[in-house]
Amino acid sequence: MAAVSLRLGDLVWGKLGRYPPWPGKIVNPPKDLKKPRGKKCFFVKFFGTEDHAWIKVEQLKPYHAHKEEMIKINKGKRFQQAVDAVEEFLRRAKGKDQTSSHNSADDKNRRNSSEERSRPNSGDEKRKLSLSEGKVKKNMGEGKKRVSSGSSERGSKSPLKRAQEQSPRKRGRPPKDEKDLTIPESSTVKGMMAGPMAAFKWQPTASEPVKDADPHFHHFLLSQTEKPAVCYQAITKKLKICEEETGSTSIQAADSTAVNGSITPTDKKIGFLGLGLMGSGIVSNLLKMGHTVTVWNRTAEKCDLFIQEGARLGRTPAEVVSTCDITFACVSDPKAAKDLVLGPSGVLQGIRPGKCYVDMSTVDADTVTELAQVIVSRGGRFLEAPVSGNQQLSNDGMLVILAAGDRGLYEDCSSCFQAMGKTSFFLGEVGNAAKMMLIVNMVQGSFMATIAEGLTLAQVTGQSQQTLLDILNQGQLASIFLDQKCQNILQGNFKPDFYLKYIQKDLRLAIALGDAVNHPTPMAAAANEVYKRAKALDQSDNDMSAVYRAYIH
Repeated sequence: MAAVSLRLGDLVWGKLGRYPPWPGKIVNPPKDLKKPRGKKCFFVKFFGTEDHAWIKVEQLKPYHAHKEEMIKINKGKRFQQAVDAVEEFLRRAKGKDQTSSHNSADDKNRRNSSEERSRPNSGDEKRKLSLSEGKVKKNMGEGKKRVSSGSSERGSKSPLKRAQEQSPRKRGRPPKDEKDLTIPESSTVKGMMAGPMAAFKWQPTASEPVKDADPHFHHFLLSQTEKPAVCYQAITKKLKICEEETGSTSIQAADSTAVNGSITPTDKKIGFLGLGLMGSGIVSNLLKMGHTVTVWNRTAEKCDLFIQEGARLGRTPAEVVSTCDITFACVSDPKAAKDLVLGPSGVLQGIRPGKCYVDMSTVDADTVTELAQVIVSRGGRFLEAPVSGNQQLSNDGMLVILAAGDRGLYEDCSSCFQAMGKTSFFLGEVGNAAKMMLIVNMVQGSFMATIAEGLTLAQVTGQSQQTLLDILNQGQLASIFLDQKCQNILQGNFKPDFYLKYIQKDLRLAIALGDAVNHPTPMAAAANEVYKRAKALDQSDNDMSAVYRAYIH
């Protein structure tokens, strides 16, 4: 198959791994963004979004030649908005081109009129001038033909190109990457459309493992205005299901608004129990993505905001479960999880054959196994799906979901997981997700305690805490978590994003998990003691970063 010939300024359909094709334009990358090694690729700006990505050349198709094909296979609202943005872009470009041509014609007429008035009234002179003008027109016509073969719409240059043309530079050959940044496909591309392009196929298939996806995607996709290493931006996304070598399954999201147009909300009725820090953000995103949601919370007033957003109100957990197809729950600890299911008017009373229950609480494996047994004994289907993240990630729909249990239910929850999270892993039998979640939070809690310990040690030894943070942010430990938690400490702002009492609970459960298999957890045990001291200092309802106060009292 002959290679596709594309160039800067071309409109294209870009495809990343198994994500749906999206309309974009080949543009110059930011100066500080290096081109990935390996196969030839172009930097593409996607329409309808603020996203860019390096795309391999074999994953690009010319826009005009494949427009009808792409519209047939993509029906999402955001996708249609992106296509509309392309068409509007083309209309504006065409309008500018026509305006430019009209102005040029007016200028020419004025010049000709002026020349006629100043011309000698001699017949010979007129004939000579007529012959001369004929040659000029012929040459101009040939010149126009040559120009149009490469670009027929002068007015459609990118903002980057216009800025470059306005800035002064030395005479001579223009830089290679500035040649012809106009929108229409090059003549080389047009010439190939009827031949090799007709048989062009996207490389990824439905059976490909995730490792075959573009390895540069997560590293090189970025916002026009934000630096990913410094700040976190709320991004909606499209997820994909894939089998990993470990045997687990993950649903992974592309960090791009360019692909969320293909998310279709399930037609199943969704219930949600528990509107705390995490639950509130999850329900909000479910509603935004078009799901039908019925909510319940122990404190009923918390439901009011979501009722205004279109949610329905359930009077009891049993009522929510009995009226919904899939009911999610997210509560604080093992006791709350058991009470919600086994208590008066609880979940179990609403379970009947075919009803689905998904527990998103972070609890121990024994608790979740017990809940699964009682749900299944009534003919229900059960999935555990605790989430890794905080309030901000929940609000942004960027949680990491760890699921285990009923595999079919996991797949039925696909659109819900897409709405609430960026990545979801299926880990096998019930209990595995609980264990993995506790391990993740054990690492996070221990790290937070170490951060606090380092900042206090810097203070008592006369070192600048801000300088310590600056150094850490430039090294291998740099992360959003590190920066945010250090900023909380430096500013004395401990508004809860993840309650300190809950991270201490998770540490306690992780230590118990280690004890059950006779595995030492001395680091977690030490961190747990520091959090217990912070709780004694009345920091339970503050953010986990308030563990810092355990070191300064």
